[in-house]
Amino acid sequence: MKFNIDKCKVQGVKMTNIHDIAKWPIFSLLDESFFNVIKFACVFGSSGNEAIFVTKEDDVYSLGNNHNSCLGQGDVQSSLHPRKIECLCKKGVVDMAFGSGPHVVAVTGDGQIYSWGHNGYCQLGNGCTNSGLSPKLISNTGNLGSCKVTQIACGSHHTLALTEMGEMYAWGYNNCGQVGTGATANINTPRKVASVLAGKKVVSIACGQTFSLALTQHGEIYGWGYNGNGQLGLGNNVNQPSPCRVSSIQNTVVSQIVCGYAHALALSDTGVLFAWGANSYGQLGIGNKANLATATPIASDIGRFIEVAATHYNHVSTAMGENGTVYMWGQCRGQSITLPMETRFTSVDDVFACFASPAATWRPVTFENFLGRRALEKSLLKAFDDPETSDLKFLVEGKHIHVHKAILKIRCEHFRTMFQSHWGESGKDVIEISQFSYPVYHAFLHYLYTDKVELSPENAIGLLDLANSYCEMHLKRMCERIIKQGICVENAAMLMAAAIKYEAVELEDFCFKFSMNHLTAVVQTEAFQKLDEFTVKTLIKNAAQWGAFKY
Repeated sequence: MKFNIDKCKVQGVKMTNIHDIAKWPIFSLLDESFFNVIKFACVFGSSGNEAIFVTKEDDVYSLGNNHNSCLGQGDVQSSLHPRKIECLCKKGVVDMAFGSGPHVVAVTGDGQIYSWGHNGYCQLGNGCTNSGLSPKLISNTGNLGSCKVTQIACGSHHTLALTEMGEMYAWGYNNCGQVGTGATANINTPRKVASVLAGKKVVSIACGQTFSLALTQHGEIYGWGYNGNGQLGLGNNVNQPSPCRVSSIQNTVVSQIVCGYAHALALSDTGVLFAWGANSYGQLGIGNKANLATATPIASDIGRFIEVAATHYNHVSTAMGENGTVYMWGQCRGQSITLPMETRFTSVDDVFACFASPAATWRPVTFENFLGRRALEKSLLKAFDDPETSDLKFLVEGKHIHVHKAILKIRCEHFRTMFQSHWGESGKDVIEISQFSYPVYHAFLHYLYTDKVELSPENAIGLLDLANSYCEMHLKRMCERIIKQGICVENAAMLMAAAIKYEAVELEDFCFKFSMNHLTAVVQTEAFQKLDEFTVKTLIKNAAQWGAFKY
């Protein structure tokens, strides 16, 4: 495999996790008391006119048109004001998916599945074709048994479920083989999808209207179902009732897959974006409207991508570049955009809220209430490192950073302790910092004012160390995300060593898997040569358990 080292050089990644609730019209009449308690929400329906959200108190609400009883209220009554879905409250709902049929499926933290809505094609998996007015438990139905489900996905009238063991189950409409049973009869209870996937661990699933995709732990894609537009990426237009390897992506480890109405997108672990399938609205981003039956790299002139998004509800594609820039293409508010177009959004989710038809979420989105807060944000940003208003300076590597004690005390437990009267730092106007670099400490203080981080993966390692030392768990997660998004062959060994040092277990596992997928190239890098003996031994031991060495 060949690598373009220049493309592995990552500039600063702008980290923000803000999804403005005001961008989704369905929430425009919500009482302000809801704004700060929404944990995550899904928007769906033929016009983006139905929504379900889960609060931080673990209550579940729905509002909107209630087509086919998809609000889960046990009735057919529509409402512009939220009503509780009583049977889901306090159940620990962590994920939801919806089909355009329509039907809705929810999964709880302990891996149980609930379904409701239209059921004319058995898509609820409850053993019959009667529509569900309210959520019913289906985890113990059919062959799924007591398996713990970790991810769900819906097509128009079929459903997929992924278990913690990496096994996949499917049910519902199967006229094109989208359930993956090898036949075309509808399936009314969860049935295991095996065939060529037997013995392979699936880590991600996605559904188009009438086709399905699965991603294995080794970065391989498998597709099945309707293929009239080449959406299975097999090089032909023949429907497939059983999973088939998308072999048009060679010598590439895929890290993310998504499905549109009749097209698919995949992102490699080195940031290369692939597209295939229907292209009547330019949703493949190749500059024309010709369908593609094989996976094709796109937008290489833009550089590395870190996230890609699409939903079976519409013909829109969107992706985020390594610097945080969001691009969109496809059917955007009635216009056909055939090449990725740069936007001013800070989240791919906002593209679906503002330009998709219908405006449906491609995943459950987390909201933060920023109504009335934008002016405050601007004021805080202006106050950061402002010598005219500050009452404290940090001296780092000979440079001053001007801050305000009150803000630091409000935002950080470390500073609340530091500025107590019996501490020496409490009365100082200048505090010298020697254990962290200027870019790292400046980024940390900037984060306290803005809740954002702009750093390269290399500097994010230092900030990860600081977050670990100061017990800033949210900041630590942001640093881990920056590092994941910026990993490449040249820095993988260094990033894994840092993850081991700072006891970031999830990050260490991510870096290890990336290194295993590119082992030949990684061990030849300068970063690998600089690894200490303990890290090398740890890598060798884990690689052996992974199966990298053969007898």
